[in-house]
Amino acid sequence: MTWTLRPAETGDEDAVVALWRDCGLVIPANDPAGDFRRARGRIGSEIFVADADGAIVGSAMIGHDGHRGWVYYLATTPSWRGQGVARSLIAHAEAWMIERDIPKLHLLVRHTNTGVIGFYETQGFKVHPVAMLQKVLLPASAE
Repeated sequence: MTWTLRPAETGDEDAVVALWRDCGLVIPANDPAGDFRRARGRIGSEIFVADADGAIVGSAMIGHDGHRGWVYYLATTPSWRGQGVARSLIAHAEAWMIERDIPKLHLLVRHTNTGVIGFYETQGFKVHPVAMLQKVLLPASAE
């Protein structure tokens, strides 16, 4: 099984959002299509996809604030798991951050998705004892 990594294109939106849904990364408060449009092709963010002959089999939204880099919506089609797609997306995110002189890479894992923590630890991530706080500024858009 082979794929190529590339920046997401406008026409990838439906397939990428479907992938995020299939992988359980979307919650009712999210507007994944809006997230896709806000992140794709911006100066401080991008979405990369793993493309297998026109089929989107993986994705990662990445961005930074000038100091901390972030990975969001890292997803691999279930039938493609174990093929190195997620590892490649993480490595690509790391290279993207290094090119921009961003010293740290972070990601958030919902407490209900603890099964992926072991994978991230194999990629060099460590669980940090922090509290994430949130304040909603705009209500979720209707999809």
